[in-house]
Amino acid sequence: MTLSFDQVRAASQRLDGIAVRTPVVANAELDRRLGARVFLKAENLQHIGAFKFRGAYNRLVQLGPESRARGVVAFSSGNHAQGIAYAARLLGMQATIVMPSDAPKVKREGTQAQGATVVAYDRLTESREEIAAEIAARTGATLVPAFDDVDVMAGQGSCGLELIEQMQALGVSPGFLLSPVGGGGLMSGVATAAKALLPECQVVGVEPQDYDDHVQSAAAGERVRITPPGPTACDSLMATMPGELTWEVNSQRVDSFISVTEEQVAHAVSFAF
Repeated sequence: MTLSFDQVRAASQRLDGIAVRTPVVANAELDRRLGARVFLKAENLQHIGAFKFRGAYNRLVQLGPESRARGVVAFSSGNHAQGIAYAARLLGMQATIVMPSDAPKVKREGTQAQGATVVAYDRLTESREEIAAEIAARTGATLVPAFDDVDVMAGQGSCGLELIEQMQALGVSPGFLLSPVGGGGLMSGVATAAKALLPECQVVGVEPQDYDDHVQSAAAGERVRITPPGPTACDSLMATMPGELTWEVNSQRVDSFISVTEEQVAHAVSFAF
């Protein structure tokens, strides 16, 4: 297995005092509607507004002086971009981010505000992987994938480890732990922490209905590439195939995958607001 609990724990230690220890919150009305006690890990309060900072920092902080001097390059539609940009800024590194030209404006501006250089591409006609690889080859910069990287996966897993510690402090042993799934980085880290500390807990991955590559892959017993009919409101979950490394973990440690409709997403967002 590519990812161990020890790696998640080590990542959590590296992030201690650097990442925000985001709160776990509950809502009486949500509990009433679902007939259950529900706890939400508020990673929207993390640096850059998303968990992606965790994996980015855990990857970059382990680079030596020579690698840091050559900088880092990544490709992302937004959250990984901002996570890499902020982590690089903290570590005194130059970051170059390959972003689709139709990425949300707030994410592009957030990435640039952290001092990163943004290289735009057309997601319909160009390959972000090829562009990023060319930049890395030309400059010597370290290429950091958004999810298919063990150190990134371990860093995201610190969120799951933190959540479980917070639940234990509340005296609660959850029966289900749900995580969103895009490429599977967060899911793999959370599942690794959960199965190590809460082996009886059912770990569930949730993805948009039109981007249900994990649901289909689980049914097929192997990674499946999908062709989505269009975009989704979940613009950070638009992966069309599980990552190779993340799927190795998630196919073994995630109990089930489910999908939700755009209408359900909209309803959840309105309720959260």
